[in-house]
Amino acid sequence: MALKDNIDFVKNEISSEEKFLEGFVRSENFFKKYKTIIIAAVVVVIVAVVAYNVNSYNNEQSKIEANIAFNTILENPNDKDALVVLENNNKTLYDLALYIQGNKEGKIVDTNVKFLKELSIYQKALETKNIAALNSVSMQKDFLLKEFAIFNRALFLAQDGKYKEAKTTLKLIKSDSKVNELASLLNHYLITK
Repeated sequence: MALKDNIDFVKNEISSEEKFLEGFVRSENFFKKYKTIIIAAVVVVIVAVVAYNVNSYNNEQSKIEANIAFNTILENPNDKDALVVLENNNKTLYDLALYIQGNKEGKIVDTNVKFLKELSIYQKALETKNIAALNSVSMQKDFLLKEFAIFNRALFLAQDGKYKEAKTTLKLIKSDSKVNELASLLNHYLITK
């Protein structure tokens, strides 16, 4: 019995070695058949990883240059070189720098930065007492000074003698708004009108 077990054991060992060698030969044939495709795929992956890392590095350096230029402009608003660097590297910071410079000089600057653009429109509307412009700004859903714009619209309407419209406009201000105290004062004034 022991001899038969030994023979079966040897047969199993030989068959497992054959399977291993057979798998190795198959994988070698597969590699030979698709060698160029496999190498091309590996090269493409390596090139993609390198390109991604180079692009990330360049973007990071561009951000650093833009931030340094923006800090330079904050310290020295007349630095034209820093403005050029900002214009080339970060258009949003460039618009912000122009907006800040304009505010320091007392000018209202048109900008493409979302909230600053809304603030510019709001400032122009306040200076010109343009109720239609205040109305359009205050109706924007995510405007920062929405309730304050509504209050100013009501104030201008009251100054123009349009008291009913002013009262209706004040009702648009929410009771939990920080502008509600001012709205209450204007409402008390409008009660007598």
